[in-house]
Amino acid sequence: MYELKEEYLTGIEQIDNEHRTLFEIADEIYQLCQNDFVPDKYDHIVNLLQRLKEYAIMHFDHEEAYMESIQYKKMFTQKIQHDNFKRKLETMDLEIIDDNQDRAVEELLEFVTDWLANHIMVTDKQIAE
Repeated sequence: MYELKEEYLTGIEQIDNEHRTLFEIADEIYQLCQNDFVPDKYDHIVNLLQRLKEYAIMHFDHEEAYMESIQYKKMFTQKIQHDNFKRKLETMDLEIIDDNQDRAVEELLEFVTDWLANHIMVTDKQIAE
């Protein structure tokens, strides 16, 4: 379901490769969301959430270093968006996730989908312009 398609490519190899991994994590979240055979999804959600956090931090560091290297004029706006993404992941309440696992995984998927569609398609593509 989730894969990095051509319209998401920035033309910057490192960033595109790292975005591919974000799409793979999003697909894993989607697969978990669709899997009715896993009655207790808590550990899976926490694992995916942790992987997403760690990978996003690494990716944002690389992306920001690249933007700095080319003296990208909108870097400050990008950094704010990156910080908001990280903050959202950090503030997800594990107790609420445990109490309503299906809704939690759906919300995580919505959040990541929105990020992929809006941030990458709009904001990140501008870096290469």
